[in-house]
Amino acid sequence: HSEATEAGCVRAVLAEAVLTFLFVFSGVGSVMAAGRLAGGADTIMGLTAVALAHAMVVAVMVSAGLHVSGGHINPAVTLSLAAGGHITLFRSALYVLAQLLGSSLACLTGGAVTMPVHALAAGVGAPQGVLWEAVLTFSLLFTVYATVVDPRRSVGNLGPLLVGLVVGANVLAGGPFSGASMNPARSFGPALASGNWASQWVYWVGPMIGGSLAGLAYEGLFMVRSGHQQLPSDALC
Repeated sequence: HSEATEAGCVRAVLAEAVLTFLFVFSGVGSVMAAGRLAGGADTIMGLTAVALAHAMVVAVMVSAGLHVSGGHINPAVTLSLAAGGHITLFRSALYVLAQLLGSSLACLTGGAVTMPVHALAAGVGAPQGVLWEAVLTFSLLFTVYATVVDPRRSVGNLGPLLVGLVVGANVLAGGPFSGASMNPARSFGPALASGNWASQWVYWVGPMIGGSLAGLAYEGLFMVRSGHQQLPSDALC
């Protein structure tokens, strides 16, 4: 595919790998730190620390990559935007591979012995887990569309910060139930490093459903523009 040899595409794919590496390294590290210092991520203090860490690193990484790749760091974001026509299917596939690679390297670097993985809480079945992840990811993608994608956005350059804030809020809300992944790559790396694939499919199916529905809802109900056109490369790439 000719797009694979374009300098802009190569830079964007490399950026997704690096950004996802840094995001997952900090995210997983915050969970490990909470286990050591705050009595575990399942305490209110630990959960708050993990939510804050995820909010900050998402805001920073999305902002850092926005002008290069769009700062997706999440297959659910990439595929939702591909479905909306904001990125080609070919490039979206390269992005997802880069995100999975970055996540895997981050977790292998962090060490597999104490690797925390996303898991459903006691009493939360797979259908409930999928629902939690779908709703949380819908919230995330709706925010992405409203604050980053929509040309009519009124928040200026605050989009990445607002995306980070909704991630942090969702971790607080859903962390005790599904783990609040919202990101298949964020769940894939720890599973690969630890060899624990329990309920892994939940963290793919839920986010993909939620992300797709958010994209369809925003594109169909709230996006106002004359004709369908891709956003400038400096907005989403």
